[in-house]
Amino acid sequence: MSLLQELGAQLRATSEELPTGLVTVAMERLRSATELLNWVRQTSVDPMGVPQLGNATEHAEHAAAALRLAQDAIEAYLAALGLAGQTGTAPDTGYKAGLQPKEQPTARDDQAPPAPEKLGPWWQERVAELTGEAPPPAKEGAAGPADTAELLRRVAAGVRSGDRARLGRDLHGVNAATGLGLSAASSPVLRKLAGDLLGHEPRPEDLPRLRNAAGGRVRSLLPGTPPALLDTMLARICRAPAKEEQPAHPADSAVTAGVLTGVLLARLGRDPATLDPRAPEPVRPSGADA
Repeated sequence: MSLLQELGAQLRATSEELPTGLVTVAMERLRSATELLNWVRQTSVDPMGVPQLGNATEHAEHAAAALRLAQDAIEAYLAALGLAGQTGTAPDTGYKAGLQPKEQPTARDDQAPPAPEKLGPWWQERVAELTGEAPPPAKEGAAGPADTAELLRRVAAGVRSGDRARLGRDLHGVNAATGLGLSAASSPVLRKLAGDLLGHEPRPEDLPRLRNAAGGRVRSLLPGTPPALLDTMLARICRAPAKEEQPAHPADSAVTAGVLTGVLLARLGRDPATLDPRAPEPVRPSGADA
């Protein structure tokens, strides 16, 4: 390997190690928290930390933009050296950052297990409005998804089969904390899937194409979702300006993001198991960019 090739390999490794996926996940979790607090504070005059979350979200967005600029600069420099498009580079797995299981604190023997949620069945009520599917009767010993990543895979499987009843059961079977995590877990995955579908990084001019590819299927599975919400979500994927709207119900953003992930997976002909962070990167067929 020549000195120039070694330099190129080191630069590519540096670019791939930048925590783009982790920053994107953090940004989406802050957005989800802000949406939830905005929804809760409708009954209170206390801002309850919303301004501070807004500042944190802005900092995260600046960090994500800076990381993307750094990666673009490295790619431009490699292209100037004649090293662009070389094979053998590691696949971009940063988009799966939100699918990594969270480490749960281990409870000591003398500690009681955490108390269940006491916010009422608002998650199930909103899921019923979005999907049109009533909560199923409680079954003794029925096991729901263990975490958000598993829930996302189950939602994608329900989307692929076109079974809205199954989709409703899976969403009803989790608590609010697990369900709201769909927003953060799916955000980097959505941009990666959209790029694979388009054959390039999503751009503002790709918004109509993505809307045509996914809009109808999402609305058929989620007849109760606000129409503007899907447009806002697709605009974020394409880095296009989004219309200023009232904050959506936090469950709307989470559920729509999960279903949109399943729709894009189905359009690409991929199995929901590819959302497992341990799954290998899908091989794109030759001529996919054509």
